[in-house]
Amino acid sequence: MESCRRIANLVPLLLLIFITQCTAKRAASPTEPCKFPAIFNFGDSNSDTGGFSAAFGQAAPPAGETFFGRPAGRYSDGRLIIDFIAQGLGVPYLSAYLDAVGSNFSHGANFATAASTIRPQNKTLNQGGFSPISLNVQWYQFYEFQSRTQYFRSQGIPHSRLHYPDMIPIQITDIILGIWVETDRMYLFSLRSGGVYEELLPKPEYFSEALYTFDIGQNDLTAGYFLKMSTDEVRSFVPDLMDQFRTIIKNIYGGGGRYFWIHNTGPVGCLPYVMDSLLIKASQVDRAGCASPFNEVAQFFNQALKEAVAQLKKELPLAALTYVDVYSLKYDLISNAKQHGFREPLRACCGHGGKYNFNSHVGCGGKIKVKGKEITVGKSCKDPSVAINWDGVHYTEAANKWVFDRIVDGSFSYPPVPLKMACRRVE
Repeated sequence: MESCRRIANLVPLLLLIFITQCTAKRAASPTEPCKFPAIFNFGDSNSDTGGFSAAFGQAAPPAGETFFGRPAGRYSDGRLIIDFIAQGLGVPYLSAYLDAVGSNFSHGANFATAASTIRPQNKTLNQGGFSPISLNVQWYQFYEFQSRTQYFRSQGIPHSRLHYPDMIPIQITDIILGIWVETDRMYLFSLRSGGVYEELLPKPEYFSEALYTFDIGQNDLTAGYFLKMSTDEVRSFVPDLMDQFRTIIKNIYGGGGRYFWIHNTGPVGCLPYVMDSLLIKASQVDRAGCASPFNEVAQFFNQALKEAVAQLKKELPLAALTYVDVYSLKYDLISNAKQHGFREPLRACCGHGGKYNFNSHVGCGGKIKVKGKEITVGKSCKDPSVAINWDGVHYTEAANKWVFDRIVDGSFSYPPVPLKMACRRVE
């Protein structure tokens, strides 16, 4: 009886707090920072936090050495731009949707996988080197995630069905907590309707309040070149890429998504693996040492993407879409590396041999056999903090942080909206 009286006395107070929070939320000033409770990311290896590794095998050491101290599903020595975005918004680093072990999706999920493209590829991963998890597949995964999340949160798992061996039940406290003790650990579970899923899955309203981030398209362009297409042929399929990209944005919008942060693609002609693998004439090398034709195609793609985002703004009246020009920043970083405190911008930090320290057969973390013994030759450089390229394809944590620090205030956004204001629609 005493417990019931205490619960009854708490009800008015809890109701008052709820009403106050709701009123404050409605009265929020348009100049106040947005409060994104979650991030849902789509893309390729530039923002993959473990999807490809979960599906096809972990990136080998020394990946992750700078920040995580071990491989952590990222193709870098440390964090990616998406990690810094999450950190900047006060959201935990995103778990990869495909990673079933140790993941927590309460504040979003990452659907990106390395080697992904906007347009589905006609070859398998082994045949073409590109992921089967293209952008449309990532959206299918998100759609299922959204619908199943709402179902499981509403159903929950009754705690009587949870079985933990060797546990001693202790009296449940007055209102909401059940505690079990197991030798050196304590388990704490909410007894609300959603059960354990409430701790691991996002709230239904988060899908309309979240920031949806995109960084994809680079692999579509390089896939064309690796298929021996001419520059004109690669350009010719960019409109189809834009059609497919717009479809995905509209699908997410139809499911309640409202806030979109869209990166353009970087200067692919400055990546060691492109310059090492594709034929380039001396006359096609620019002052920074990059391959001009490939960068020109990237710029063509970016202009089409910018126009697609502008069109989407007209078609989706409740959406706030921000186009972010990471190309300009990455090219500036590479072409003026010394000014920005970096060295050897076109040379991979982690690799083995060749002009760019890149070898398509023995990559970062790669091993060779010498007299029957395996020896690691794809080693990291001495100081990744002054390197721009990590493994011939991807950027170092230092380079990612450098780019993030310059996009976060909106200086390279269209419209010029800071990250923390990306929920504001600017006409």
